[in-house]
Order: sequence, then C-alpha cells, then structure tokens
Amino acid sequence: MANLTNALQQLRAEQRVAQSHVEKLGRAISVIESLNGSGTSRSGNQPARIISAASRRKMAQAQKARWAKVRKGPEPVAKTTAAAPVKRTMSASARRKIGAAQRARWARVKAQAKKKAA
Repeated sequence: MANLTNALQQLRAEQRVAQSHVEKLGRAISVIESLNGSGTSRSGNQPARIISAASRRKMAQAQKARWAKVRKGPEPVAKTTAAAPVKRTMSASARRKIGAAQRARWARVKAQAKKKAA
C-alpha cells in the first residue's frame, strides 16, 4: 500500500509540474502573438462575440424547429389522379449522335489548346 501511495504522490507532483509548464508556455505564446499583432491571443474561455439573451432564445427556437422538422421526416407526396409520368428512354441512334457531337466538341477544345501551346 505504501508503494501505491508514494507512486500516487509522485504522479501528482509530476502533474503539477507539467501543468505549470503548460501555463508558462501558454503565457509565452500569448506574449509572442501580442508582439506579432496577429490578434489571435483571445482567451479560449471568452466568446468571440456577445449575443443578447433574446437573440440566443431566437436561435434556440430556430434550432429546435429545424430538429423537429428533421425528426418529422419527409412530407408525404400528394396523391394525384393522373398516372405517374413515364420515364423516357433514349434510342441507341440518339445516344450515338450525342456521343459523336460530344467527341467533336472535345476535339475542337483540344485543337485550340494545342494551337495555343504551340
């Protein structure tokens, strides 16, 4: 038991030393940042901006409304009396024509790029 107590005391002492070292480093960093004028030496606990209680209340209500909308799920699709629209398919010849036109466009683009490079 004595060994565990001694080990625990040593660990706590090392923790105190490490915490003081981290605090010193933090102070050194803030001094250097203030000299640099970067303006990033703001305390980590301080909020970036002050928001009124009324604005925070509005923000909270808006967020609650957004979450309620998400939880509710998608709205049901209105049923219509007409049949669903038919999905249109393209004929093979139409696809070939579109492919040929696209290849011709790319050939023109590549030719212009080659002309500019030369």
